[in-house]
Amino acid sequence: MKLNYKILWLDDQIKTFIDDRHILKIEKHLSDEGFNPEIYPVKTKEEFFDKLDNSYDLILTDYHMKGMNGAEIVKEVRKNIFTEILFYTAQGDLKDISKLDRISFLQTKRIHHKEVVKKAIDLINLTIEKFHDIVVMRGMIMNETSDLDNQKIALIKKFIDKNTPELIDGLKLEILSELDEKFSSKLRKVQGEWKVKPNGFTNLIKDNFVFSASYKIKTLGWILNQLSENNFSNEYNSEIINIRNLFAHATLEEDIDENGKLIRKFFKKGDITFDSDYCKVIRQNINKHKQNLDNLKIKLDE
Repeated sequence: MKLNYKILWLDDQIKTFIDDRHILKIEKHLSDEGFNPEIYPVKTKEEFFDKLDNSYDLILTDYHMKGMNGAEIVKEVRKNIFTEILFYTAQGDLKDISKLDRISFLQTKRIHHKEVVKKAIDLINLTIEKFHDIVVMRGMIMNETSDLDNQKIALIKKFIDKNTPELIDGLKLEILSELDEKFSSKLRKVQGEWKVKPNGFTNLIKDNFVFSASYKIKTLGWILNQLSENNFSNEYNSEIINIRNLFAHATLEEDIDENGKLIRKFFKKGDITFDSDYCKVIRQNINKHKQNLDNLKIKLDE
């Protein structure tokens, strides 16, 4: 799942959901959670299968529609698509497909649109929790590689402490020689072609070793000032770059109850806990700064 949350909604009476602003309620919920809602309402089977692909996070559909069979639709979908599906109906028996994977059902004596919206939001929240699990996995990788880095430093320090200065000098000179060559090469470019050639600055901004994320946003800040636009570079540093760096070095922690049962896993760095609420804030900030960059592009395109 990316920051765009996509829903494909099939209902031959879909206009009712649109006119009664039910779709807007779902869009608002997704926006509040830090996602960009993309809801695609369709009213025919042909439209549905024309739009259907693996990019959707949730599929909503009425089970009983004129000229359409819900069981046939879901079995056709499940040939290639494994997206979460919600079927809702006010009539009929759903047991013939109730054992298919990742399908939820809402059956009422009479369809209430508010119930459909509530159930859809419940499923959205479920998929968001699964998204957080992916974030945790990514964080686990960051945590493990950070631990390996710390372990490597500890081993190097131990080697230094246990060996003679003469041996350490040999190691030091070898490493410093390599670093000197690497930085000297970059310094020559800073003082030479990047400085004097007409395309020097263009070549500089392509070099991620020198022109880091911090330098990129610093440069954009300078440009924003020149354009008399709002300079969001400091916010970007604190809300994007710093948070990314903190997340990269966060450690995995667990909450355990008095019976030893795991309550939750989360990542923590200093005073910051990367729980579901904080992940929502991160998504919102990413979206905000994507919009800031889009606005700057529009200004530069003028």
